[in-house]
Amino acid sequence: MVATTAAFDGLACVDCDERFSVAEATGRCPACGGILDPQYDLSAVGLTREELAGRPFDTMWRYEELLPFPRERAVTLDEGATPLVECPELAEAWGLGRVLIKDEGRNPTGSFKDRGATAAVTAAREVGASDVVLASAGNAGQAAAAYAARADLDCHVFLPSRADFVNKAMVNVHGADLTVVGGRIGDAGAAMEDALDEHEHEDWHPVQTFVTPYRHDGKKTMLYETVEAMEFEVPDAVVYPTGGGVGLVGMHKGATELRELGLIDELPSMVVAQSEDCAPIVSAYEAGRDRHEPWATPDTVCGGIEIPDPGASPLVLDAVRESGGTAVATGDDAILDAGVEVARATGAEMGATCAAAASGARRLAAEDELGEDDTVVLLNTAAGSKSADLLRSHLMGQGT
Repeated sequence: MVATTAAFDGLACVDCDERFSVAEATGRCPACGGILDPQYDLSAVGLTREELAGRPFDTMWRYEELLPFPRERAVTLDEGATPLVECPELAEAWGLGRVLIKDEGRNPTGSFKDRGATAAVTAAREVGASDVVLASAGNAGQAAAAYAARADLDCHVFLPSRADFVNKAMVNVHGADLTVVGGRIGDAGAAMEDALDEHEHEDWHPVQTFVTPYRHDGKKTMLYETVEAMEFEVPDAVVYPTGGGVGLVGMHKGATELRELGLIDELPSMVVAQSEDCAPIVSAYEAGRDRHEPWATPDTVCGGIEIPDPGASPLVLDAVRESGGTAVATGDDAILDAGVEVARATGAEMGATCAAAASGARRLAAEDELGEDDTVVLLNTAAGSKSADLLRSHLMGQGT
């Protein structure tokens, strides 16, 4: 029998509103193919600020009442509980009131993907899966391999050839079945679908972005931790380097839950940050559309956010607009410059892709969209060491 938390109230389809139990739906909605979202009866959650303050700040599972599965059932590597780093140097340089970095590079496999992986692989084990599968741009594949190893599940990962060497190497090290596909993330996804169709792997449990219902729910804990670290003061803006937008959707959901629980009074503005060479969500936001149009020729070095056809863009755009946020795109050189600036000014190491958040915030400050009274949180979604070659090559190209 699947063990769930007391407040967990099943999975709801965002399109047709049908409800399912964990055992009934392991991927997309069985009725219409829509995205499934974990639901909670928040009236059954009695969390207070004082109670949270009395708990160890150890892993994201300290918020188990707001997660589908109880802590004792979790497939965990002690993910979460990452620091919120104060960066007065950036605040002064950019003319902002306060800048903080939520440093997700401190997670077990070096990225925020661990938060989604712990929830998704826990679900897989709960329903008796023997294998998990996904296509990934890189970090999610490494995380899935690690958590599958922890759960003693077989894992099948499809990565594009441009994925970072660290990701490919560690998928192998964790014992997963790795398929490297020429091209980009879309090609890896197509190869995964071909393998599923050709070999009829009905027993392969999906842990793909917005196919499993649980990855965005795991990532909402980034917002819980951020607000709690700020003593329940809500930042004016949370700037998120956006590919598929899973973390942004999760954090917005987490903020709405905290507001309903009375732990905060308002929502932080969610800000999409993309590369100008692959900015389908920024383009849709600026045009006032509710859904993106696929980006015809993606060409950014920021592979982690090079998602030309993000399937959940309506959810991302809803989160941005509901929170009073915005969307911004900057060029690759500006993104890499920002990554170097953060490292040299603060000592913090942002991944090359993640530096889109810093570059985006800097541009919004220069355009007076953010100002001297604003507190801004930048999401560093992966360790800088994962893409050190990109940052170093950028410096060498400048003769430094």
